[in-house]
Amino acid sequence: MDGSLPGADWARHVRLPGASFGTVPAPARALDPGMGIAVARRTIFRPEDKEDFGRVADRVAAGNMALLGAEADPVEQARLRNAIASGALITSGRHLQHGDAAQPGRNMEVFTNCATAAASFSLFYLLLNGSGVGRAYDDDLAVVDWGRAPRLLLRLDPNHADWPRTRADLHRFGAEFGLLPWGATLEAFSAEQEAAVRAWIVREVVTDATAPPNDAIRHAIADSREGWAKAVELLESMAFAGAADRTLLLDLSLIRPRGAPIGGMQGRPASGPLSLLRGLVALRRHVIEPARRRGPDDAALQPWEQALLVDHYLSVEVQVGGARRAARMATKNWRDAGILRFIRAKSEGGLWTANNSVMVDAAFWDGVRAARSGSTQPEHAHALAVFEEATRCAFINGEPGFINGDRLEDMRVGAARAKPVHADGRDVRSARYRADHAVPLLAELARRAQTACFPVTTNPCGEITLHVTGGYCVIADFAPLLACPVELGGMTPGAVPADVAAAWDARVEDSVRLGVRFLMRANLMDALYGEEVRRTNRMGLGPTGLHEWAWMRWGLGFDDLLDEDRAAPFWAMLDRLSAAAKAEALAYADQLGLAEPVTITTVKPAGTTSKLFGLTEGAHLPPRRQYLRWVQFKGTKDDGGAWAADSDPLLAEYEARGYPIRTLRSFPGMAVVGFPTLPLIQRLGIGDRLVTAPEASPEDQYRWLSLLERHWIGAERGNQVSYTLKVFTDRHDLEAFRAMLLDHQPHIRCCAILPSRPDHALGYEYLPEEEVPAGRFAALVESVRDPALHEAVDLAHLQCAGGVCPI
Repeated sequence: MDGSLPGADWARHVRLPGASFGTVPAPARALDPGMGIAVARRTIFRPEDKEDFGRVADRVAAGNMALLGAEADPVEQARLRNAIASGALITSGRHLQHGDAAQPGRNMEVFTNCATAAASFSLFYLLLNGSGVGRAYDDDLAVVDWGRAPRLLLRLDPNHADWPRTRADLHRFGAEFGLLPWGATLEAFSAEQEAAVRAWIVREVVTDATAPPNDAIRHAIADSREGWAKAVELLESMAFAGAADRTLLLDLSLIRPRGAPIGGMQGRPASGPLSLLRGLVALRRHVIEPARRRGPDDAALQPWEQALLVDHYLSVEVQVGGARRAARMATKNWRDAGILRFIRAKSEGGLWTANNSVMVDAAFWDGVRAARSGSTQPEHAHALAVFEEATRCAFINGEPGFINGDRLEDMRVGAARAKPVHADGRDVRSARYRADHAVPLLAELARRAQTACFPVTTNPCGEITLHVTGGYCVIADFAPLLACPVELGGMTPGAVPADVAAAWDARVEDSVRLGVRFLMRANLMDALYGEEVRRTNRMGLGPTGLHEWAWMRWGLGFDDLLDEDRAAPFWAMLDRLSAAAKAEALAYADQLGLAEPVTITTVKPAGTTSKLFGLTEGAHLPPRRQYLRWVQFKGTKDDGGAWAADSDPLLAEYEARGYPIRTLRSFPGMAVVGFPTLPLIQRLGIGDRLVTAPEASPEDQYRWLSLLERHWIGAERGNQVSYTLKVFTDRHDLEAFRAMLLDHQPHIRCCAILPSRPDHALGYEYLPEEEVPAGRFAALVESVRDPALHEAVDLAHLQCAGGVCPI
């Protein structure tokens, strides 16, 4: 007996050809020098444990298997550990960061990358836990008029450690609350400005000397993620109920000081009460008070727009939390009256905290074509107006995008409309957080969702389809290249010996099956949306490093992959893996007594996990041939050029090693480190067969997506492919951009289109990836005092990057 599968042999049950990953702890794969190590140190490794990737694999496997309690199988745990340590199953960054033996006692929100929410308080709570959150701002789903909110008072005890006392404190407060001119320095901080900041604090922040009305509702905000969210729930619920004649006092005095460690985030620094205070002040000033003054016929600040603003101002404070950032998707029905205001919200309103997309369907695309052919029907004319305004804005700044709502999985099978309406609040309830004030609000949202045009939306990166009232999808990556049973350096691409090929293919399938089981166990965790998790049992497993795998296993470049005949072995293997994932998921759900998973396959962005090993990210092509990859760290310098005490300690180390570093003007308090990056695929000898993202035509990239949708996502139980397609505006004008969208976008589920100009013309302070000529790149590498980087990026590899490869 092997434990987790009573009455069955475990290896036979999962149809694994022997113990390919083995049960004896295998050495961990080395991380990619420079970028890979930096990402691990910043987000995954626990400094107090002096971790390497092998120890990460130990604790992540142990934590995941512990979710089964006494039924956990030590054989599966050992195999899972080795699959993770090899890089063949990378899981996701959140599991690598948080996974350990304490996982059964933690909340699922910490482990879910993807979520949706229909209310601001639940969205805020999920963001505070690190989830990326999507929300539909359709008219049908906007039920809160924030103009009916109570009079909001905010209190912070003057004895709190973060109360601004000194001149430097007041300057920092004035700068962070927007009370001083942009870029104002402490040296130029005048006595008049100091007095104005003091007066603002007295006016806006309640102290014991300015007591609220006797009938005010007083709420002390608890020092936790749950406490912050509960304060917003109370405020939002009172707005929904129409409590404009009441007063609500929110007291922030219990919140720990800025910089204090957060235990649930491995000791990362708290943002302190002033962050939340700033968000609530912005909500009061820019949403509640203007909404009170809105006339009945005023098109501005309708409830959907109020919700968009509330979520933005709360998200900003998650951005600066020191341990996480906000990631959001905002969608809106193309038929809504306010859709043109939504389309312009980002470019004109400065709402930068979400990815914005218009939710469309076949009727939209048909209407656009009909109107362009001369139809004057009102719906056709509206569709064309939406299309032209959305593409005009997108051609400038990349947003909004289009999501084909009628092609989303839940819409096709009708599962979304089968979600029951509960009037007792059980849809938002866990051991850690229980909605109480908002129960009537949640019930109304659930009722409206049953008749909504689009009852589903997506997560911020677009690859997961979720119910608009709230849902999760736990996700993970597998890297088929890294399942290779022998060292890659001794192989000739495409000429793999038959025995090695068979073992390699088996290990890839093993990693897929182990990954499915890993994700389903995560769905056993205590969850805010526990009812929806039990109903759908969603997961999303996807490949990363596809281009490296295709090159080494079959000798195929990107151009080859678009030819289904030439690349038949590659696509057949993806078909096999997709079928294996779905079969394993159905069998394991039956064994555990869970619902059959609604979704199983996906392709997520894989940004963090791919960087660990230098792989291309998810479905994406390599962005550049050789480049500087700029990574943000928290940090500022004092007047003497030393890093401030609250700066990330890694900054001083990277500066000492000679990595290029800049402090940022556009994001005060942040710095970026440039890591010379030569993609792994270059180091594998692909030479002039390489195709980078700027070199691939949009048509070829759309074909690539359609092939992935067919062979990996599949017709059933599949999510979507997260993909950003860059269209260079020096090669395509607006009309060509529109024609390309009309030709291709209606035929796939989802694709983000990012119009881009050449790097030198963009005018940004920095770009995440800065292409560098080979000569300058070599000089940068030489200037960095890091032997591991020199070992990975040598002259031979740079010759390969230029297409003259000695292999």
